[in-house]
Amino acid sequence: MADAFTDLSGNTPDDLNAMQQGFLPGELGLEVLEAREGYLHSQVRVEQKHMAPNGFMHAASVIALLDSAAGYGCRISLPQGAVGFTTIELKSNFLGTAKAGEVVTCEAKLVHGGRMTQVWDAVATHAGSGKAIALFRCTQMILYPR
Repeated sequence: MADAFTDLSGNTPDDLNAMQQGFLPGELGLEVLEAREGYLHSQVRVEQKHMAPNGFMHAASVIALLDSAAGYGCRISLPQGAVGFTTIELKSNFLGTAKAGEVVTCEAKLVHGGRMTQVWDAVATHAGSGKAIALFRCTQMILYPR
């Protein structure tokens, strides 16, 4: 029996938003706005649960947003015959932050779409100021049936 993650048929924003419920991206309030091959746009309204004790958005919350966006983008951009993927490397640079009540958006773009790996770049942006708060790159290993 296929679950929401192994059933690769649903790749609309509504499908992705429904699939994540009960899992980290859903618990963090990630909302997929646009999803197409090679591209994903999402956002999160920053809440207390996203914060570090210093009053600013926790770096791990930003990473969760960016890695989820790149992962969902990878999911909808898998090569023929692939059954999934897993993140094998990621890197981020933090340039700013956000506070509770503010919105952070993310745009993830496919940089390399090979048979065995994909490389994704993503940018988290403070929606109010339009300034980038984090730059992110990850490599996904493409999985095939055994």
